Amino acid sequence: MPPPVCGPDDVLVEVAATSVNHVDTFVRSGRYPTAMEFPFVIGRDLVGKVIGSCSPEFLAGDRVWCNSLGHEGRQGAASELAVVPVDRLYHLPHGVSPTQAVALVHPAATAYLAAFTHGDLRSGDTALIAGAAGNVGSALVAMIARAGGTVIATAHPGDHDYCRRIGAAHTIDYRTRKIVEEVREIAENGVDLYIDTSGRNNMVDAVELLAVGGRVVIVAGTGSRTELPTGTLYLKDGSIRGFVISRATTAQLRDAATVINRLLLDRALRPRVVEVLPLAAAAEAHRRIETEQLHGTRLVLEI
Repeated sequence: MPPPVCGPDDVLVEVAATSVNHVDTFVRSGRYPTAMEFPFVIGRDLVGKVIGSCSPEFLAGDRVWCNSLGHEGRQGAASELAVVPVDRLYHLPHGVSPTQAVALVHPAATAYLAAFTHGDLRSGDTALIAGAAGNVGSALVAMIARAGGTVIATAHPGDHDYCRRIGAAHTIDYRTRKIVEEVREIAENGVDLYIDTSGRNNMVDAVELLAVGGRVVIVAGTGSRTELPTGTLYLKDGSIRGFVISRATTAQLRDAATVINRLLLDRALRPRVVEVLPLAAAAEAHRRIETEQLHGTRLVLEI
């Protein structure tokens, strides 16, 4: 393809690495319909170096990142060069590993927006995070604990130590049939926030576990169907919100980026496992995400 051409509100970035997300496979396969022109470049996230800019905010040589390319008419990140709208680009803090950063920025932004923008989490709240050992789940645990919340994490017992290391106050085996009873032993009045990153979305248990005024934020599960106990939800003054990061505004994404950069500098956010592949392995990476259980491993393509 010819080199991309910048508009007056764009920045030209030499890409160092891009990560591969489930949502990238949804865009590629058509499961998530979105505007695109062919030939189409896949990939949502990048880290790289500015090589051309009309914006005083970004100068040639600046290290930067983005996590919202590859959909809604924007070409993607899996390329040697990428054009990024200036309002979707952020500086990479000095001393932060580009590979570690690109593995984190998408799940971390999802976690921040789910918990704080849509979940209205406040210091002192109790949150139940299902699938807490995964990429979004672990970012939720770390962010909520750091913000003064109490995290109840459900995960495989082999992941309980990991969940506690990153901030969970309590851990529960996700396979238990007595989730309501076990959570009630910890939080007698229920939880203020319930987020299931696994996509199972058992709304009967979720609503039963809510405290008065509690919130459920749905972040995964495109094909899930579940009974909704509306009467219980009504009596608890509870709420349920669906959230997909593809619909986040640039202002919301920038708020998330500010927090993510601070946590990257503090090393409060770290990917659990990163596997680095060459850009030529993009198709293989998509196949693996669609067919394998990667158990929290992030696939990163280096350019």
